[in-house]
Amino acid sequence: MSLGLKKRVSRTIPYGYKVNEEDDKMLDPIPEELEAIEQAKQYIKSCSYREVAGWMQRKTGRYISAPGLRKVLNRDAWVYI
Repeated sequence: MSLGLKKRVSRTIPYGYKVNEEDDKMLDPIPEELEAIEQAKQYIKSCSYREVAGWMQRKTGRYISAPGLRKVLNRDAWVYI
């Protein structure tokens, strides 16, 4: 899990990041949300996407839908291949 700046490649801001205040073409990581994603990878083995998405919203205060969570977890899986 990288905690450095990330280049913005689309209009949508990915879960775990926010727009950099100085350069709107870069994204700053949000460590709390990135940690929640890592924990979600473990929780999804025994809970539904809807349950884990609800837990993530309560933990971070940022809404994520069940399909959105599935997309985030699949996105992260492809990064390491």
